[in-house]
Amino acid sequence: MPATVLPDLDVEKLRRFCKGRVPERVKDKVRLEVTVKGKRVSIHERRPPFLGVGEGTSSPIAQVRYEGDGTWTLYFGDRYGKWRLYFDLDTNQPIDVIIKELEVDPTSVFWG
Repeated sequence: MPATVLPDLDVEKLRRFCKGRVPERVKDKVRLEVTVKGKRVSIHERRPPFLGVGEGTSSPIAQVRYEGDGTWTLYFGDRYGKWRLYFDLDTNQPIDVIIKELEVDPTSVFWG
């Protein structure tokens, strides 16, 4: 089975969205990390250890899965760290539609 090639422009759009999401004044306290694995692009919120003691935290925010036809399906991270299908948006959407949904977050499932 050949490897799926993700559209570089779509992945870059997600990276730019995440980079612009965190205000400059808190970039030392929180960052959004975008990782790519196979056909999946995941967004996690990373925070340093509290008072510099122990491990930092990582919270799953969103994951998009490439459908191979220029479209993506959106998932959200639940409180157990699992990815769940986001039902408030049809599957197989262009990346711009998904980014808009992440930005607006009408259900508050991504950003609280």
